[in-house]
Amino acid sequence: MSAPKRVQMSRQYPWRTENPDAVIVARPSTWGNPCHWYPRPSVELTATGMTRHPADPAGARAISVQGFREQLTDPDARAFNGYPSDAEIRAALAGHDLACWCPLDQPCHADVLLEIANEATS
Repeated sequence: MSAPKRVQMSRQYPWRTENPDAVIVARPSTWGNPCHWYPRPSVELTATGMTRHPADPAGARAISVQGFREQLTDPDARAFNGYPSDAEIRAALAGHDLACWCPLDQPCHADVLLEIANEATS
């Protein structure tokens, strides 16, 4: 049996047929990431004019995942967002693949949930 992994959901590709037991952890679910960081383009003024920098979705996603990880270590933030405890995460998600919309080659809060769900408990 293979280790639980992250699965990318898709509207075009029938991901569910290949992963029928995967638990959806996208934003609207109980397991969604409550930390939102939206990528925004920026403009830099220089002596020679303006330079436009495109939005960085991967950078915003990394910040969002880091915020999620930090929230889980702060009991007040976790309570404020009503996020399940580590024990509840392990009980519901241990041994399951987790499905989210994030590209597999980029950070995702599902990676954090996989760590918690499948960590060895003493």
